[in-house]
Amino acid sequence: MAFFNRKKPEHTDISSIEMPAHVGIIMDGNGRWAKKRGLPRSAGHTAGAQVFRKIARYCNNIGIKYLTVYAFSTENWRRPEKEINALMKLFKEYLEEALRDFRDDCIVMRFIGDRSAFSPALLELMEENEEIAKDREGMVLNIAMNYGGRAELITAIQKIADDVRNDKFSADQIDEQMISDYLYTKGQPDPDLIIRPSGEHRTSNFLLWQSAYSEYVIMDVLWPDFTEEHLNQALIEYANRNRRFGGV
Repeated sequence: MAFFNRKKPEHTDISSIEMPAHVGIIMDGNGRWAKKRGLPRSAGHTAGAQVFRKIARYCNNIGIKYLTVYAFSTENWRRPEKEINALMKLFKEYLEEALRDFRDDCIVMRFIGDRSAFSPALLELMEENEEIAKDREGMVLNIAMNYGGRAELITAIQKIADDVRNDKFSADQIDEQMISDYLYTKGQPDPDLIIRPSGEHRTSNFLLWQSAYSEYVIMDVLWPDFTEEHLNQALIEYANRNRRFGGV
């Protein structure tokens, strides 16, 4: 993992580098950003949502094919009720806005995670966004909501077990590709690059199966302060890596 401690990167030219097909971002640091400014945590989430919109559009414009962002984890339900309510309100506002604003961006929106915990209104907005965007030809944007890598694997294993029990295939036919096909990201390439702002050095239960050979870049910048230049810096670091996938 590379660690960067440059909060105001200079302009970085990415015109000649090979782009990763799939980028994952753990959008971390909203609460700390707000605390540093004497603001409620909800203000950090609002600022982080604005950065998310900007970075998603930028990724689409520079040719990233898949972007997966960690918006709300299965563990985030442990946060104070007031903060969770503020987040749900923010998600609803964002999805309503996306129906209008992403129309011209050609971004295909998908939501990964367990949707059963969300309100009917939020579920309807998710489905509407996915339906409207399904035939677009731009970047696929996976928004991980009520998502956890372990929970995803448990769900996949349960579905595989059901199919074995129903004689759709035998247990000895199970391989890596089959497991991948039972995950939320079925049909998508595994992430080449995962970026973690905020300086924390952990995966936080994000894309555990899919990230087996992902390149990680850790950046000492809180998510609401994250810019296109920070992304460029991570892309340059990725382009300079020698990916061997366990080989020599």
